[in-house]
Amino acid sequence: MSTDSSHAGQALAGDRAFAEADQGLDERSRMGFLDHLDELRRRILYSLWAVLGCLAVTFWFWQPMFLYLVSYFHSHSGGGEVIYTKATAGFLFSLKVSALAALLAASPFVFTQVWLFVAPGLYAREKRMAVPFIFFSSVLFLAGAAFAHLVGFPTMWRFLASYQIGGVKFLPQLDDTFGFYVYTLLGAGTVFQMPMLVYALARFGIVTAGFLIRKMKYAILIIFVVAALITPSADVVSQSVIAAPMIVLYIISIGVAWLFAKKRTAER
Repeated sequence: MSTDSSHAGQALAGDRAFAEADQGLDERSRMGFLDHLDELRRRILYSLWAVLGCLAVTFWFWQPMFLYLVSYFHSHSGGGEVIYTKATAGFLFSLKVSALAALLAASPFVFTQVWLFVAPGLYAREKRMAVPFIFFSSVLFLAGAAFAHLVGFPTMWRFLASYQIGGVKFLPQLDDTFGFYVYTLLGAGTVFQMPMLVYALARFGIVTAGFLIRKMKYAILIIFVVAALITPSADVVSQSVIAAPMIVLYIISIGVAWLFAKKRTAER
């Protein structure tokens, strides 16, 4: 009886120890999660303050940016005038233009905050990629915005304005035009982050260069489908202009995945 009682006491003590360990693990996990939320909040606030700081500068130059964009919209609207029907639309447009310029100017700082948020979960060797990550993310984002400004938006807007036939006159609203413009810029800036996304996926072992090469024909098909969706024109040339940089980015992404896999093998 004494032996059985001893074994029972040991088993009960072991169960309590496991329960306390699990409770402590849950508490640590819960605290870690809350810490991550607090860190995310802090990084978002820092990014907002950076954009607001840049806005205080860009707003001083709202008038030349205002005139430039109105002329830019006018030149790609088939000669149609850009109008607004709400009394506050012009003033709000000046604020929106300044805010967009501030966001573009603050993008390196925003990507720095993204890196600082994910850096605590990386190894010391991986943290050395801070400067390349911030640099290439910023460059790719701005390159995507530049491509949308120079090629993407003009191509789509000229097509949309090409139906001025039979006495139909295209008079684009200022708010709608700028909203479409911002959507195109931010969308292109996001798409141009493809190499950085592939880098992150390759680092976690989700994709490899071989996988991307094997799926390349499907990727090209998807790219042209996306190009057809964002380019209403049935003109193959216009669709190719939109799809070409996406294909180039995909090829660059293959190189990024290959370089990471090679580095990872060497480290092992």
